[in-house]
Amino acid sequence: MDALVDRLVCEHRLDAAQLGSLLESCDDRAFNILRKHAAEVAQRHFGRRVYIRGLIEVSNYCRNNCLYCGIRRDNRAVERYRLTDEQILSACEAGYQLGFRTFVMQGGEDGAFADKRLVPLISTIHSRYPDCAITLSLGERSEESYKALYEAGARRYLLRHESASPQLYASLHPSDMSWSNRIECIKTLKHIGYQTGMGMMVGAPGQTLDHLVQDLMLLQQIRPQMVGIGPFIPHSATPLGHYKAGSVQTTLLLISIIRLLLPNALIPSTTALATLSPMAQIEGIAAGANVIMPNLSPTDVRRNYEIYEGKAAFGTEAAEGLKMLSDRLATINYEISYDIGNYNEEVKI
Repeated sequence: MDALVDRLVCEHRLDAAQLGSLLESCDDRAFNILRKHAAEVAQRHFGRRVYIRGLIEVSNYCRNNCLYCGIRRDNRAVERYRLTDEQILSACEAGYQLGFRTFVMQGGEDGAFADKRLVPLISTIHSRYPDCAITLSLGERSEESYKALYEAGARRYLLRHESASPQLYASLHPSDMSWSNRIECIKTLKHIGYQTGMGMMVGAPGQTLDHLVQDLMLLQQIRPQMVGIGPFIPHSATPLGHYKAGSVQTTLLLISIIRLLLPNALIPSTTALATLSPMAQIEGIAAGANVIMPNLSPTDVRRNYEIYEGKAAFGTEAAEGLKMLSDRLATINYEISYDIGNYNEEVKI
């Protein structure tokens, strides 16, 4: 075990068999060693800074019918909403005044947010806030759409691969969603020039250690600039709603391993962690994560973006809670950074 950890720390790479052995045999002692090294690597590249990103959840309409997601198309109990351009621009202005210099527009795959609307909206945000980064998380789109949004001013795109196993992916999604198309979209985003984010759910039904190894190998292969992982949390009004949530501890372990595999990556300590345990988000930073995304969405719609029940959207997960977040980070000697992050520093491998 010590030899595997040493190799990962020194070479930032392991093969599939070695990753499998590491995951299978990692006890509390080994995890503490991994976490220590992961934190040191993150601090070497980013200091003791945690980048904050202002999250704007633009719509909870979605054309997809994923088997675990609360805003899936067939969930009739959801109170649907779409933010207007004015609401989105107002959220950006409020975030800018608070110090945010990265805005993350996230939503379901909603046809109302077609290029003819998004391109001028992104151009306006880019024009008003030229010192800010614009990140999108709006699902699978065509190459032409990705290019148009990039040309409008978006430079980062989050599209989690969910699982590196086509079979496991198929068990979590309807038949009209394609694993190969998801991976092709991710490769297209990187080719266009986006700082591209991937990620998977930890503890999904049917997920095995081998599946997690496949995920880590895929991340090594594609080498995204951002990796967002979180415990699987199904919504009760979905076909997979009776399954239990994934493990916080396993998620923290994987954050440490990913930090050592991809030293310069932006790795969020996700809302899913904060939802399962108030302090898990801080534990994620201690395990090697370096991004937190407080919510800038209008307060009256935050609870409607319910991809799973109880999703943290207030307190330290809200833009209004920056003081509380800063105080919690101070307990582990970290501080909030309002910078967008230096491009070369973030993506250099």
